[in-house]
Amino acid sequence: MKKERPYRFIVSGGGTGGHIYPAIAIANELKLRFPNAEFLFVGAKDRMEMEKVPQAGYKIEGLWISGLQRNLSFKNLKFPLKLISSLSRSRSIIKKFKPDVAIGTGGYASAPLLKVASMRKIPCLIQEQNGHAGITNKWLSKTVQKICVAYDGMEKFFPAEKLVQTGNPVRQDLLDISGQRDEALKFFKLDKTKKTLLVLGGSLGAGKINQLVVNALSVFKKENVQVIWQCGNLYYEQYKEENKGVIQVHAFLNRMDLAYAAADIVVSRSGALSVSELCLVGKPVIFIPSPNVAEDHQTKNALAISEKDAAILLQEKDADNSFEDTISSLINDTVKQDELSKNIKKIAKPNATKDIVNEVVSLIEK
Repeated sequence: MKKERPYRFIVSGGGTGGHIYPAIAIANELKLRFPNAEFLFVGAKDRMEMEKVPQAGYKIEGLWISGLQRNLSFKNLKFPLKLISSLSRSRSIIKKFKPDVAIGTGGYASAPLLKVASMRKIPCLIQEQNGHAGITNKWLSKTVQKICVAYDGMEKFFPAEKLVQTGNPVRQDLLDISGQRDEALKFFKLDKTKKTLLVLGGSLGAGKINQLVVNALSVFKKENVQVIWQCGNLYYEQYKEENKGVIQVHAFLNRMDLAYAAADIVVSRSGALSVSELCLVGKPVIFIPSPNVAEDHQTKNALAISEKDAAILLQEKDADNSFEDTISSLINDTVKQDELSKNIKKIAKPNATKDIVNEVVSLIEK
């Protein structure tokens, strides 16, 4: 693969961390393989990628783009203008940057960028994190060359001949946490004689899960467990006074490797990256999917795991009545814990990022 100039990779994914972090992980792996490569990210103006991507060390260009509102909204009137503007801007960016490959991980901005790249005969790859495909990736699937997915059955949404099941890119520091337990217990100042419950609701937090934690305080005391509770930035002021006794309250967890290493049991939302991380670390988990996401994809993500006896799925609408019993039952059932842990590890795809980059390289070679 000799070239007169370094390879150029254009990457687009954003709106949420679930699209941004896979894009960054793929770029990082490409950078390891091609140290002289040039990278350009393209995102949506005013979305979190405009901050997170530069923090990861990459340049980013912004498009004036957003999705259609699901209800009747004045904002939808601007959508055609935004789409035309973004297609025009994408043409300009691609003409100037001259990428060898375009990579999309979902989000509004990847739609116009990869559509223009396809029209210009630039090889394109998309990566779908969820068990239910997003609108953007479904739209792009007809013109891209490769589609990397994390779940079985994705031929329901995409052309089967383009599919490669790779799994989702996850942070590399989670690949082996087995030897970090002592460090983790010391870091969080935990009692090594007690079981530790890790509660995750995403970076912004999950209101319903937070309510369940507060209501279950007496259960945690009765079962003699200690709780690392990531309540989210939106809720920290509300719950920080609970930061005593059996519960530690955190707005955000910067050392997720140590949080997972300390945990005996995990309660979590079932966003695609959370699910992939939990498969990798292999801890017994209770998924409480958010019902407020497009196409109810978190429930579908959790079902794909729970149907293999690798996790417990608890619907939010049932949680008020059954959360405390479910927690108590799992805490006291070490056989069930071992079964869930063993089964969820079987689903893990530790080489996902490398496998996705292998597909990118195959496009270059063609």
